[in-house]
Amino acid sequence: MRILLDEHVSARKIGICLRQAGHDVRAITEEPELIGLDDPEVSALAARDGRILITFNHRDFAPLLREWTEAGRHHGGCTLVFGIDHSQVGLVLRGLSRLLQERPRQEAWRDITEALSRSRT
Repeated sequence: MRILLDEHVSARKIGICLRQAGHDVRAITEEPELIGLDDPEVSALAARDGRILITFNHRDFAPLLREWTEAGRHHGGCTLVFGIDHSQVGLVLRGLSRLLQERPRQEAWRDITEALSRSRT
């Protein structure tokens, strides 16, 4: 899968594990020119690259994705992580693994937004 990790998702912990599982991962924090990008620009980057965006920032991205849907704009998919602390890497990885197994084809993620919470890991 082609994935983009938002700025608050650990490239060192989560990104490396996703890469080891065979995913093509870009991480905002690994590309200095992307650090500090506004949320709409992050969404546009993920959509342009056909990547699934993974973010802890559900407060901003949920309404943004709703706006995109209402405007007929498409995206490569998004996973909104909430109710799980950033430090709970194992929990996040288990949940992401399950979601990626449920939709094993990149095109199946188009315009899909998933919520990843404790109850869905």
